[in-house]
Amino acid sequence: MSVDLRAEKREILGKKVKHLREQGFVPAEIYGAGVSNAHLSVPLKDFMKAYKEAGESTIVSLSFDDKKIPVLIQDVVVSSLGREVEHVDFLAVKMDEEIKTEVPLEFVGEAPAVKEKSAILVKAMQEVEVEALPGDLPRSIKVDLGKLGDIGFSIYVKDLEVSDKVKILVDPQTVVASAVEQTVEEEVVVTAPSVEDIKTEAEEKKEKKGEEKAEE
Repeated sequence: MSVDLRAEKREILGKKVKHLREQGFVPAEIYGAGVSNAHLSVPLKDFMKAYKEAGESTIVSLSFDDKKIPVLIQDVVVSSLGREVEHVDFLAVKMDEEIKTEVPLEFVGEAPAVKEKSAILVKAMQEVEVEALPGDLPRSIKVDLGKLGDIGFSIYVKDLEVSDKVKILVDPQTVVASAVEQTVEEEVVVTAPSVEDIKTEAEEKKEKKGEEKAEE
């Protein structure tokens, strides 16, 4: 699957890119295989649509200067409040050369251990590094939580199902998700001292003084 996106070269740099954003464009850069680094701008609306479809592991066909270049979306920078895309990098790739990249994990289904035995679901990974030709990269890799049938069960990298055209570069014994028992914190009861147990500073001094006289 390939997603189309159109971009334009931009001359506006530095702080002036703020005006681009106000006009509905996202500043971008392209670099990588077979291209010269270039400053670009893409319509925000079109970019968000492409990003939703492609994520960061599906090829996007980026058009500019009468060329179409296969790229991966990289390093999407958002504002501190997470409301605005401020900058995007595009990595140009060669379709006949394998690349390494991170593919997100998609957790599907429900763990019986959680539903029936009140276990806690622990997701140890959110993405996994793979190697493949750009056109063979999956949008995501599914993790079937239905395999967590009991407390103490785990899903490992070796359990992930991918095409034979995709090589996972993580140790097969790495835990992806687990069903663990809920821990109950012991309640520590603090007993307040009784009135009889409390001695005022004056009483303690009085007793100490009496002891000193007895020793004389």
